[in-house]
Amino acid sequence: MNFLRATTLTLAMASPAVAETYHFDQSHTEVRFYYNHAGLTEQSGEWTALSGTVEFDPENVAATSADITIDASSLETGWGPLNDHLKSNDFFAIEDFPEIRFVSTSAVQTGADTLRMIGDLTIKDQTKPAALDIELKFMGTHPLGGFFDYYQGDWVGVEATGLLLRSDYGVGMFAPGTSDSVKLKISAELREGGWE
Repeated sequence: MNFLRATTLTLAMASPAVAETYHFDQSHTEVRFYYNHAGLTEQSGEWTALSGTVEFDPENVAATSADITIDASSLETGWGPLNDHLKSNDFFAIEDFPEIRFVSTSAVQTGADTLRMIGDLTIKDQTKPAALDIELKFMGTHPLGGFFDYYQGDWVGVEATGLLLRSDYGVGMFAPGTSDSVKLKISAELREGGWE
């Protein structure tokens, strides 16, 4: 029996399921992007600050929803001058557009432990539909909960990937010489109920 079905069966036997609200653990969440630089190499960067919630009910995976906000100024490539250029008006214009936001509109279960989430992604003043393919890697009591209060409670671990065209969002300078297509990869740990 696969993980998601086993978890669903266990929860169904225990009590009627309801959607729970999960909050991101920023210290163990990465939002990375990958692109090809002029045909020479694959380059990457990440945003290091985000907030938001995910509503999840393992008995009704299609009702999963998310509202995620990324601090655009947290962009990090590992090289200061490139960070500054990407944050400038040539690309993300963070002074005028300090947030990147994804709000889901639907979800479809695609496998035993996977789903595809569709939503509206807003970068700068452009809002376009975007899709994330999500794999549930873990659900339950955090293995470190017995050692640290921070990790007590129920958690989920997910990995998500998506593709987008940066020119759709007003950050297409140098495309297609430098790849217009950008791959997103998100690894996230989320705690039920947050830390309040």
